[in-house]
Amino acid sequence: MAATARAVYVRAAMTQKQLIIAGAILLAIGLLWPWLSKLGLGRLPGDIAIKGEGFAFYFPVTTMIVISVVATVLWRLLGK
Repeated sequence: MAATARAVYVRAAMTQKQLIIAGAILLAIGLLWPWLSKLGLGRLPGDIAIKGEGFAFYFPVTTMIVISVVATVLWRLLGK
């Protein structure tokens, strides 16, 4: 029983650490946003933008794919 409780504690501690790291990354992105927005992400070919009178719809398909690939590569490199 004690081993199970310890495993739950270790898993919870790891989850807390991951949440703190994710929060720190989001904070850094927020602070660096004025410079990151100059990279052109969000305006790539394949991103959907529809503008009409009193209506605007934006769906960054290509940008999400690029960010996903970069995040996956970094996760694989830094995770092992």
